[in-house]
Amino acid sequence: MLTKPLSAITKNTMQACGVTADLDHDGGMQVVSPVTGEVVATLAVDDAAATEAAIGKARAAFRDWRMVPAPRRGELVRLFAEELRKSKEDLGRMVSIEAGKSPSEGLGEVQEMIDICDFAVGLSRQLYGLTIATERPGHRMMETWHPLGVVGIITAFNFPCAPWCWNSALALVCGDPVIWKPSEKTPLTALACQAVLDRALARFGDAPEGLSQVLVGGPEVGETLVESENVALISATGSTRMGRIVGPKVAARFGKCILELGGNNAGIVCPSADMDMALRAIAFGAMGTAGQRCTTMRRLFVHESVYDQIVPALVKAYGSVTVGNPLETSALVGPLIDKAAFDGMGAALEEAKALGGTVHGGTRADVEGNGYYVHPALVEMPVHDGPVLRETFAPILYVMKYADFDTVLEDHNAVGGGLSSSIFTTDLREMETFLSARGSDCGIANVNIGTSGAEIGGAFGGEKETGGGRESGSDAWRAYMRRATNTINYSRELPLAQGVVFDI
Repeated sequence: MLTKPLSAITKNTMQACGVTADLDHDGGMQVVSPVTGEVVATLAVDDAAATEAAIGKARAAFRDWRMVPAPRRGELVRLFAEELRKSKEDLGRMVSIEAGKSPSEGLGEVQEMIDICDFAVGLSRQLYGLTIATERPGHRMMETWHPLGVVGIITAFNFPCAPWCWNSALALVCGDPVIWKPSEKTPLTALACQAVLDRALARFGDAPEGLSQVLVGGPEVGETLVESENVALISATGSTRMGRIVGPKVAARFGKCILELGGNNAGIVCPSADMDMALRAIAFGAMGTAGQRCTTMRRLFVHESVYDQIVPALVKAYGSVTVGNPLETSALVGPLIDKAAFDGMGAALEEAKALGGTVHGGTRADVEGNGYYVHPALVEMPVHDGPVLRETFAPILYVMKYADFDTVLEDHNAVGGGLSSSIFTTDLREMETFLSARGSDCGIANVNIGTSGAEIGGAFGGEKETGGGRESGSDAWRAYMRRATNTINYSRELPLAQGVVFDI
């Protein structure tokens, strides 16, 4: 049992991170922990005017920060990583309190922030452009990359801090100030992260005011960021519905957009698969974070020859997995974020039953408090239809039998989302086909690991209704900069390209 009220634990943790904001603002926005259903803080809310003021500060900061050498900008991020290490336990606890994650997952999310900071520090000395062959004698052609401008970051509740850091660590070394609008369900973690960054800024010494800001509020804040012509890039993580709103608005003003949206991720278990490995990977991929990951495995295709081998083992695993309060127990599955998520899961299961699905689990778990805890559900489906084709942000895994590999690839790709995917096989032909142009159509395609647990070294994102954006590693940094192609004539002649002659 907790020795103190959760609200008191929250306030102590926030204080340890260095947060000085009023957590008991009269009449402000209530922050409810999914762990117990308790109101743990009440925050003042920013409005459109406050958002415009923040954008103005960020624009002023950009004029100075873009002129700071990139390796020097990297030094700020290096100091931030040091401060994150000092506050890892406290920030991880805030993730558990606000998002309901297990302590291991909460700490893992903070570690992801540390990892991307380390990546960005190295990147600050590797913002490379190309030297390009030119057809004109006495000329040199090259490309250069310059800071882009103010970056607006909108994040979702299920990862309350890591996606912000994927964006902000890269944006800062690229020369861009950032404004963060966290989910209304997880603003405390955002305030704690900013307080930790403020410590790094104080150590850095000469960063401009307004380089990194957090705005707590609802749709009005997001709309102002999205519609402002003074915000060069919007990076938005959330539902496909949200992306359909944000994308056109940013495009209408010719802004840049990184969209990280929903995913209806699938795995394929082939006859040659290592069944023990597949079982463990599927269990975490489908049940981790109570199914509230954009990379959660939601569909599973199992070859008919091994269906009776792996599905009963999965049903047994689903029946034995522990569900409980992540702050009091070692349970592997924590709460759903709220009642809407609980109701959505129930509706999806009823729809699956109507189509002939056999549901294992899916009932409400008996956990003390007012949180919405559920036993993960495994649903054996006779058809690839109905709720299977949609993303339900809950721990539901739809399992279907397949016979033909080419047909299962078509079913695998026959959904709107295109984020993550995996195949379990030791057959080289199946493996390579899955990774080929006619295989998985997702931004992430894995072999013999699950759909979740991406590392920061690779670019993260997906295709189709996932939005096409890329964050984190590889060359994702380019989205936060603008490219200029430069041609220098060091000769005494003026030849034109393509053989054009224009003599006067």
